[in-house]
Amino acid sequence: MTPPAALFLFAAGNCATMSADDRSSAARMRNFKNRGKDSDELRRRRQETSVELRKAKKDDQILKRRNICLTEEDTATSPLQESTNKPSTAKQPSLTMEEIVAGETRAARKILSRERNPPIDTMIQAGIVPHCIRFLTHADEPQLQFEAAWALTNIASGTSEQTKFVANQGAVPHLITLLSSTEQHVAEQAVWALGNIAGDGPELRDYTISCGIVAPLLALVRPDTNAHFLRNVTWTISNLCRNKNPPPPFDAVRQCLPALAHLIHHTDTEVVTDACWALSYLTDGSNDKIEHVIEAGVVPRLVELLGSEEAAIISPALRTLGNIVTGSDAQTDTVVKAGAMRYFPRLLAHSKANVVKEAAWTISNVTAGNLQQIQAVIDAGLLGPVLEVLQKGDYRSQREAVWVILNLTSGGSQEQVAELCRLGVIKPLCDLLAAEDAKLITVILDALSNVLRYAEQVGQEGAVALQVEECGGLDRIESLQTHENETIYNKAVFIIGKYFGDDDEEDAQVAAPTTDAAGFQLSVDTDAATAGGFQF
Repeated sequence: MTPPAALFLFAAGNCATMSADDRSSAARMRNFKNRGKDSDELRRRRQETSVELRKAKKDDQILKRRNICLTEEDTATSPLQESTNKPSTAKQPSLTMEEIVAGETRAARKILSRERNPPIDTMIQAGIVPHCIRFLTHADEPQLQFEAAWALTNIASGTSEQTKFVANQGAVPHLITLLSSTEQHVAEQAVWALGNIAGDGPELRDYTISCGIVAPLLALVRPDTNAHFLRNVTWTISNLCRNKNPPPPFDAVRQCLPALAHLIHHTDTEVVTDACWALSYLTDGSNDKIEHVIEAGVVPRLVELLGSEEAAIISPALRTLGNIVTGSDAQTDTVVKAGAMRYFPRLLAHSKANVVKEAAWTISNVTAGNLQQIQAVIDAGLLGPVLEVLQKGDYRSQREAVWVILNLTSGGSQEQVAELCRLGVIKPLCDLLAAEDAKLITVILDALSNVLRYAEQVGQEGAVALQVEECGGLDRIESLQTHENETIYNKAVFIIGKYFGDDDEEDAQVAAPTTDAAGFQLSVDTDAATAGGFQF
């Protein structure tokens, strides 16, 4: 990116050879970071963002699925080999409810499978559910078990009340027993039904786990399990891991980690996608949970998946890695050292805005780390793409990019903050001060204060102040002195009073060469100064 005309440069040395004053400055900035934005506050922000991102992606990872049959053929074909997203135009069977209740389980399944708006409540009121549950126990009639499980699957795909009715009638233990059926199509349909029940929410998820689903479900993850079957198994595992309030019992779901570590290497896109979503749920929590996921050895493969051409895979892989870097510095290092940063220039320019947003969110959590982690972001050439997002991204992505800047300017070194200034961070920050989001404005004002403070340390706050003024930032900050939000008002007043209060003194700072405390020799290029640019 070409730096703007009003260019502010710090005299920068190598981070590895910082002077004692440099190290002292870095320590002061770390203290400031911890004092103004402690780890609890950072985690609260990360968790708030995770909730928002999870809500935005809920349509990509379906909670419940209805099994729809498209033909009149009565076969034991795997339900996953039949379409689940097209209504049938086939003629409906003309059967009375009495006939259905009397034993036409297959007819009930057809009605539930083929109608656009299946009469689930009618079936429940007719008493079909207890009959289907009883038929699950007929081990000598696997086709009857299959039809009954299929009907229950579609009833459980309805509203929460309808799903709970199936569970309350005692279906779950019998369906779990069918996971060990020697008839694959029976086991497969049982998996599907249990996935719908577990996907209803935390209550039924935990009930399904307490009934003992985990071990027999994981036993189905075998080399000879075909991809169609494995898709449903993986999706059901992900439903056991999802929902955060409250989270699933971790001692139970952590048993899924070896299987998930295997499944993310599968060749089927749906299997990999749902396995990654499951890992994203397991990492959305405390550092000890994150550590268990890391110990499963999944990070290198997740990093590799960032290079996928499938957005459906990139999103959950990125979410999982983003959750991991909200953890400790050591946990963040596992992602950085696995080479993740090299994928982010592409992710920050992705055609899908949600990928860009999550990429920026992930980088913001890396720049909230230590100096080495911030440097890894810089060395990967990510500051330029972040500034592109800051200037041209959609609003939600811009908000995350602002957090990248705030975190870097809160905990970075003088050289690292200087790199932001060289790339032209001031103008896009000031442009976003016109936003109506009070929280975003607060973050921008903090970032500008950080940059101005660093500039003050080397006697060049006047140069930065000039940039702020020339891009219209000063006018915006002055107008914020009348903002109804008291925090914004106080921050604006502070910046104006400290860095824009004495024009004569500021002009003298800009015009006169100085030597800062760290020994940086600063000089003014007359021609560049005429154009508003400073050369050091």
